[in-house]
Amino acid sequence: MDLDTFFVSVARLEDPSLVGKPVIIGGSRERGVVSTCSYEARKFGVTSAMPMKKAIALCPDAIVTSSSRGEYTRYSRWVTQIIANKAPAFEKASIDEFYIDLTGMDHFFDPLQWTIDLRAAITEETGLPISFGLASNKMVAKIATDEAKPNGYLFVQPGKEQEFLAPLKVEKISGVGRQSVEILHEIGIKTIGDILKVPVTLLEKKLGKWGADLYERAQGIHFGEVSNEHLTKSISTERTYDQYLSDSNDMLAELVYMAEKVAHSLRTEGFMTGCVGIKIRYPNFETVQKQKTIDYTFAEQDIIPVIKELFQQLYQPGKEVRLIGVRLTELGQHALQGSLFNDQIRKAHLYAAIDAVKNKYGKSAIRRAGGKQAGK
Repeated sequence: MDLDTFFVSVARLEDPSLVGKPVIIGGSRERGVVSTCSYEARKFGVTSAMPMKKAIALCPDAIVTSSSRGEYTRYSRWVTQIIANKAPAFEKASIDEFYIDLTGMDHFFDPLQWTIDLRAAITEETGLPISFGLASNKMVAKIATDEAKPNGYLFVQPGKEQEFLAPLKVEKISGVGRQSVEILHEIGIKTIGDILKVPVTLLEKKLGKWGADLYERAQGIHFGEVSNEHLTKSISTERTYDQYLSDSNDMLAELVYMAEKVAHSLRTEGFMTGCVGIKIRYPNFETVQKQKTIDYTFAEQDIIPVIKELFQQLYQPGKEVRLIGVRLTELGQHALQGSLFNDQIRKAHLYAAIDAVKNKYGKSAIRRAGGKQAGK
């Protein structure tokens, strides 16, 4: 299931006057890039990641706007909760995309009608248009969803996968990028069906191991599993102190250090977090915890202020502490795919550089001034 032009749809719910008009979500008309755009703008050739100046030249009447990140997050979580309440197993692939595993449900329900009803419930409750593809595996379901847009659905019957895929362009298969397309075009392959017309050995010669995998995918074969959202892990760290902490400044320094540590793990595992929590345990083993929902992020500069706020609300002044912990939950995998804000992109580049140094020289190679000193 994929929410259609999610950011545009949210903007239109906030401002109905945008309905039916060419809308571009991004920076200003003079600078930045297009995050996403409405179908009305796409008719003029506007695409995601296009420089704003070029987009405006193609579509001078476009309305450039954006909603707050908080609104995008709120609607995404709303849809997630509706799915979680009904689906036996699901995976949130990004802020606006979900995989649902209905294996075995055909013994009790019609999976197609069940999904149609779920789609209707999402649209009725949230006002958001959403498309879905139903198929025997994740890859075909994803491609079917793309073909069903805008605001539609498509069921690829089991055994019909190869027939469905054959006329589609090769780039419809995930992982087939510009370079692969050029190589495939050179040997006369333009559609997915064309892939099966050449020897797999030729594909391996041109694309390496990816060639054999591509040949398999062209047959509609894929073994990716739906990772149940209910089993999504949290990322946390905590420490018990033999000598109890008594200075609140020391406690805050520990929390800053922990925030850096869990944020690094977050990025390493390819997640963003939507909820930050802390835990405090006193010498008498009284344990208190508090958490706060936030806009999805992977950056400690967003996490640390929340941790400090929670600490001020939770800590009982003057008391010694034997344990402190930080925990990140509501993890969204590949959420940056749906988070199309320039500041997040800049943060991604910044933290990629920081993490590269940490991975090479150790996690303590770069530290925030407010954190504890390495090894202490």
